[in-house]
Amino acid sequence: MVRKLDRREVLGGIGGAALAGFAGCISQSGGDSEFEARLGVLFPLSGDLASLGGTIRDGAILPKAIIDEGDAPITIDQRVEDTQTDPQAAVSTANDLVNAGYPMISGPASSGVNLQITQEALIPNGVIGCSPSSTSPNVTTLNDNDLIFRTAPSDALQGQVMAQVGADNLEANSTSVLYVNNDYGQALFESFKNSFEDGGGTVQTGVAFRKEKDSYTTELGNAMESDPDMLVVIGYPASGIQIFRDFYAEYSTDTDILVTDGLQSADLPGNVGEDMSNVFGTAPLPSGPGNKAFTKQYKNAYDRAPQVFNAHAYDASAVMLLAATRAGENEGDVIKEEMRPVANPGDGATEVSPANLVEGIQLASEGEPVNYVGASSSVDFDDNGDMKAVTYSYWRFNTDVEGSIEQISTVEFGQ
Repeated sequence: MVRKLDRREVLGGIGGAALAGFAGCISQSGGDSEFEARLGVLFPLSGDLASLGGTIRDGAILPKAIIDEGDAPITIDQRVEDTQTDPQAAVSTANDLVNAGYPMISGPASSGVNLQITQEALIPNGVIGCSPSSTSPNVTTLNDNDLIFRTAPSDALQGQVMAQVGADNLEANSTSVLYVNNDYGQALFESFKNSFEDGGGTVQTGVAFRKEKDSYTTELGNAMESDPDMLVVIGYPASGIQIFRDFYAEYSTDTDILVTDGLQSADLPGNVGEDMSNVFGTAPLPSGPGNKAFTKQYKNAYDRAPQVFNAHAYDASAVMLLAATRAGENEGDVIKEEMRPVANPGDGATEVSPANLVEGIQLASEGEPVNYVGASSSVDFDDNGDMKAVTYSYWRFNTDVEGSIEQISTVEFGQ
């Protein structure tokens, strides 16, 4: 059983960055050597996604705590940095991690940031990236030399789920869409629009918006002008607070609103000052074989339940640490060759999950075949580094339940 970790103690593990001069192995007594895996962790701890980024970060750093406590045959130098939910700041920070010798990075969160740092920092330097929450379809088609992976599903799938929920569950024939003006918002808007219209619905208008404005009354007015059956909002919590305050100041709760994973924040109703009972959403649902063990570990460590993408972040870090351990080198071009072997089913492979992660590290260090089955999904990578099978949650805000988020049903997707 994992002992409870004080938050300062967990984050204290970040201090290993001071060992930046050491890549590869460190000495043990008796002359043997112990592999030191070097993992960068890069998430939005400030800016528009800060309210989600902190808990996603907590999921990403938890495998190190579990491995450290379990007397595993490796050590982990882990360094956490902040993207500020800003592409240019994130590129600078990613380059800091690259220059400090980190061959793999767990993160980042948003697609707009992910696409920037992968193309400007990670791919040119042969560094692996594995994002738990970058969902843009454009990640799939990156010319990435097989360095970029993700444990989150593509929005090409979520757009279909949203269209299905809007038509079947909310019985909407027409809709307007407000979407954040970045890669995440634009790609998800297009995916939803195509799917909704293919199903016979009408998208009256799509309105792009800038993050963290003081008012969204103009954008809402444009979206609501034709009195749609449903309003879709694609964005992040910091902007969402103002969007919903402006909505409730002017419009009736008779209009159903459909949001995406970026707005699945338990704090949103309290910050908006409304119960938001007319707001429904879709989001990737953690339903992997190791989810129960992960949830227990997370609650023991942080005294709270995991939130959206926390399980995906755990899996991103865990699978890279297994791959690096099996490779025995801190070189991205070597580690990437082990990403699928440690994650996808193989003959004679021992199943490894959050429940027996330390055993998996031991087996990987001995060159034994392992198959990581994660907290978020089975974590099987396709040729593009995407997930082969995922589950989505259809949910709503409900301030009468713990966490203010009520799951209504699930939707399965698989290749």
